[in-house]
Amino acid sequence: MANPKFLSTNVAALLVYGRPPMVFAGMVCAISVMLDRNPFVYYSGVIFLLSAMILDLIDGWFAARFRPQAKLSHLADRIMDKVVYAMIFPMVAVGMMWRYQTLAESANFRLEMLHVVFVFVLCVTVLMRDNFAHFMRNFSLRKGEEEEMKEVTRLRTMVAAPIGVVLYIHAFYVPGGPDSSLYSWMSWLGAIPIQQLFFLEILLLIINFGSIAGYCRKYGTACLDDLCLNDEVLRRRILAVFPNALTVMNALMGVLAILFAYRGRVQEAYLILLGAGFFDKLDGAVARKLGLTTPLPSAKPKKYNITLGGVLDDVSDTVSFCIAPAVIFYILMSQVADESIQALPYGWISIMYVVLGVTRLVLFILDQNSIPGFFKGIPVPGAALLAAAPFIMLGNALETNSADLVFWAQFCFVLMIIAAILMISFPIRYMHIGRLMSRSRKFLILTILLIIGFAFTPYFGHAALAYLILYVFSPLYTWRISPEVASKENPENLSSSS
Repeated sequence: MANPKFLSTNVAALLVYGRPPMVFAGMVCAISVMLDRNPFVYYSGVIFLLSAMILDLIDGWFAARFRPQAKLSHLADRIMDKVVYAMIFPMVAVGMMWRYQTLAESANFRLEMLHVVFVFVLCVTVLMRDNFAHFMRNFSLRKGEEEEMKEVTRLRTMVAAPIGVVLYIHAFYVPGGPDSSLYSWMSWLGAIPIQQLFFLEILLLIINFGSIAGYCRKYGTACLDDLCLNDEVLRRRILAVFPNALTVMNALMGVLAILFAYRGRVQEAYLILLGAGFFDKLDGAVARKLGLTTPLPSAKPKKYNITLGGVLDDVSDTVSFCIAPAVIFYILMSQVADESIQALPYGWISIMYVVLGVTRLVLFILDQNSIPGFFKGIPVPGAALLAAAPFIMLGNALETNSADLVFWAQFCFVLMIIAAILMISFPIRYMHIGRLMSRSRKFLILTILLIIGFAFTPYFGHAALAYLILYVFSPLYTWRISPEVASKENPENLSSSS
């Protein structure tokens, strides 16, 4: 009878080292598909990648379960990840370009090209993240840091493998394969709408950035100690790169939302604005976590605490939450052919919204009597998401030429005015919803479930509008919450303060 220990060792080795040959076989099949478009070769390539994905999801668990003392298994697993991703993601980028070249005349070529570029950026990000993680881990190990061995923390690996397979199926899809349930499922993924692929790809992109931030948080101290040589000013300048990069991502999201709305993808533009709000919350939280918001002891006190990061944040907020909603509003309203709508001064309303939004941002900087945890007037991200929510319904009405087109155009016109006025309604105090999500995990989970649950339904705009209307009337309840509680960012601080 075979030795169980010997058997488990061989199975663990097969799981860890068996993935690269399967992925390589899938790459060979992809090259063959691009040459002669054989559906059976495509079918074989997908099976190879599905098998590699299954091994990728269970190899780490198996090695940790049956060989917990073998540290080489974790190192080998990471090396195999690098080898696999170095093959599959460049292959997917090439496949998306090949798919674009073979599209039918009825396809939306501009949207497809935008998707090709986005997949290329995603693939570069995945490979850059792997090399960055390898550098940070090896540098810190030389400084005596302990390596992270928990497989449950490797969310990126669990998400990257399935998304890589989905992109492979979509990129190299060839109709006319065998009559089977698996090929029917593959055909559905091959024809999946691009907006759903964008959602998966943005999810993987955010997870990769989160993985980079996690490595910086775990291993960054040792790198900075060696690099800065106790120079606190230099240390802060290096650390400021991370929140400033997130702030730039906020502005890029605003520009991307305008491009999507210009191409008629209004719901995706709103999701991108949500992403801009996420980066707007994250950059401030990262800056506070890194201690960049508190001045140095040697710094001279200033009347106005104006910093490069603060100015960059306001510029990004202006682009994403002032200019982007106004431009999208103008684009949509100009497409409504009804004379009563064209008679409305929607161009002037767009300008008014931008001016009042910028005014609100400037006064926020100059305010010397701020209330911790609260905003005076609705914050510009909240106003932007409120005003942009009915854009989804207006975009759908424009696409289908439905009977309620005029109603939604008038509704958007009125809501733009209301949102602009709320931004400068300084006596009204609005709670910092980002900090509320950080304190209350239930509220955060509920918000995420609402977004995911309605994102692929015709009622996403209605749900977003209802959510933001509740936020508009939230001061009726939140006025009784003390600023000490509202300014806390995590449950631990909340419990210690009480």
